[in-house]
Amino acid sequence: MKKIVFFILIILSHQAFSQNEKLLAPTPPMGWNSWNWFGKYGINEDVIRECIDAVVEEGLLDAGYEYFVIDGGWRDVKLTEKGELLPHPDRFPHGIKVLADYAHSRGLKFGLHTVPGTHDCGGDAVGGFGNEEVQIQQFVDWGLDFIKLDKCKHADGWNEELLKQTYKKWQNLLAKSGRDIVLSISAYTWRDWYPEVGQMARTTGDIKARVSKGAVFDGIPLSVMVVSQTNNESAQFAGNGYWNDPDMLATGEQGLTIDEQKVHFALWCIMSSPLILGNDPRNMTPEEKEIITNEIAIAVNQDPTEQGRRIQKEGNAEVWVKKLKDGKRAVLLLNRDAEKTGKIEISLEKLELSGKVKVLDIYNGKRRGKESKLISEEVKPLSGVFLLVG
Repeated sequence: MKKIVFFILIILSHQAFSQNEKLLAPTPPMGWNSWNWFGKYGINEDVIRECIDAVVEEGLLDAGYEYFVIDGGWRDVKLTEKGELLPHPDRFPHGIKVLADYAHSRGLKFGLHTVPGTHDCGGDAVGGFGNEEVQIQQFVDWGLDFIKLDKCKHADGWNEELLKQTYKKWQNLLAKSGRDIVLSISAYTWRDWYPEVGQMARTTGDIKARVSKGAVFDGIPLSVMVVSQTNNESAQFAGNGYWNDPDMLATGEQGLTIDEQKVHFALWCIMSSPLILGNDPRNMTPEEKEIITNEIAIAVNQDPTEQGRRIQKEGNAEVWVKKLKDGKRAVLLLNRDAEKTGKIEISLEKLELSGKVKVLDIYNGKRRGKESKLISEEVKPLSGVFLLVG
């Protein structure tokens, strides 16, 4: 009997180890990506080195932004006869491995954008379809830690089964590659197979940002608020090493006011979204830097308990909440009205809290005393109050 119990314990221990081993993103990944600011044609190896240096020297790595990802624009317009990817000869004449090595030497992890179809988003025949083994081996040899696998184009058109099987093939090959590589699925809408295939997956199209003529807070498709609403619909599926991705952040001088940037960042923190910066880290305003390095906000994001969600909406007044592992709540009181200041209230009962609770303003660090029944704030137009309650 003792032997049976012993072997059961060994098996359970092995299973637990295997599960932990596979958990490449126990919390939402944090990093930087070139697309929102630079697009396809604004990058080259000199710009990339400058941005690597800035991420480290401006304290973003210390704040948790560890993945450095080059998006579209690094590839040539053709493959080799073996199906290998080629770095763009003008923008990246020294190749990708030297940049990965440089990022690693500075303490960062390194990633690339690539495509699983036959063609990339611009129509060049450089896709991974049929070349998966060859291209994944390249990524392993270059030392990648992160792959953004962007749906883009297939010559015969994508259908749902083909798309699923193609992404699962990448997952299986990456698992056997001998290297831990986070798989970021970029296929623009929620699908029920995402949690079993990737560590993070897009639930929306590309958020409006500098690359698309400027970020927009509300009122149009792919604005901050519309993207947030879409991402909110899949909240129950996030956690346990998989995270819904409402796309990269559009902080910095991309079109949002400081108040709108604060709401944007607070929403991504409450939604346990991957915090992937899309700014120019070489030229950050003090206000932006203060927002994106806020330790309490980042701690809210990195708390793996759940994806927070919107729990109350009355006209333009909304309340978004995330339960934290210590029993506290992260609460965003949000006013979407473009003109009027409004009072926004939420009861402690609705927050599933009782007794007297402490209230901390996350952005200004001020404590607001204790509350016993109701959280109530006057909130400016197109603004929010981000609180830690408990």
